[in-house]
Order: sequence, then structure tokens, then C-alpha cells
Amino acid sequence: MPEETLRKAMSYRAKLPASCNDKPPARKVEIDLSSPALAVFELERLLFTGKAINSHADEVWPRLYIGDQLSAESCVELSKHQFTHILNAAHSKHRGQPDMYNSMKITYMGIEAHDSCEFDMSVNFQAAADFIHRALSRGGKVLVHCHVGVSRSATLVLAYLMLKQHLTLVEAICAVKENRGVIPNRGFLRQLIRLDGQLFGPHH
Repeated sequence: MPEETLRKAMSYRAKLPASCNDKPPARKVEIDLSSPALAVFELERLLFTGKAINSHADEVWPRLYIGDQLSAESCVELSKHQFTHILNAAHSKHRGQPDMYNSMKITYMGIEAHDSCEFDMSVNFQAAADFIHRALSRGGKVLVHCHVGVSRSATLVLAYLMLKQHLTLVEAICAVKENRGVIPNRGFLRQLIRLDGQLFGPHH
């Protein structure tokens, strides 16, 4: 039924930051995810229409931000946004957990992930989603970051929106790209496509 399809497609907009709802509703995007190779190409085309990045961190969902390394290491940025939780998708055991977060009462989670098509990011989807969900459920404000804030961090945020907010992959991409231009690498996109199939079935 067309009305039901449209309702589902736009349901996520009610949960977006108020500034997003000032814009006219986006046209429903139809992408067939049943052919992974074609789906990756189509998702990349969709991602390339995202908002240009002009800040170190952007709110992509209420109280959930995607940012770069500087946004996570600058006391000015951290204080300005009043982050309570940080998820670092580019954690390195050689650097360890930043001590500065303890004094700022910021809860930290680090994931050692490489921005490589061969890296299996999907093993971190559930833990990252749980961390973000717990923080937001308690009224916290979360920064998910990597080095540049376009691939690793974006992948974990998209997985969170699918696992906890029940958005399809296309809906999650549409929600995020309106606020920050992101482009997960092709390996990560394939993993998100698999997650979409697991959550919503192959022909939702």
C-alpha cells in the first residue's frame, strides 16, 4: 500500500533533530539490496549526495554526533558540545585510553578498527550499538569518531540506527547524510547490507 510505504519511509524524520524537519520531506529512495555489488554502487551514489563537511563534529541523530580526531581531542570542542560519552572507532592500544576523559567525566569506549575493505567491522556492531543506546537512554550526548569521521565512525552509527532505531540501511543513510557527508568503505557497506538482510529480510 503506497500510504504504508510512505509512512515507513518517513517515520525516522519524527526522531531527527528539529533543524532537519525544517526541510521538505526527502523523496523516498528505492535501492534493491539483493545484489550486493549493484547495491554498493547505488549506496555510494546516495552517499555522495550528502552534506559537505564543514565542522569537526556534526549531530546526525538527537544527541548523537559523528566527528573526527580533533573533535575528540580538543577540550574546547568537548566542552562546547558537552559530550558525556565517546566511542573511538580508531582506538590504538599503543596510545591507550585518553586520560583527559576521566577528569571531564566522559565515558570512553575504544574499538581498534582499520579503515580497510578487508576489516570485519561487523563484529563490533552490537557492542557499539549497545554503548550508544545506553548513553542516549540516560540522557547522554555521544561522539562517535575516527580519524576523519566519514568511514569507521559512520559505519558504527549506521549500524546503531539499524539495530536500535529499526531503520533500514537506506533510511539510516538518508538520516545521516543530511547532517554530515559520510562514505563508509565498500567492505563496510557490504557488511551493512548483510545486517540489513538479517534485520529486515532480503526483500523488505
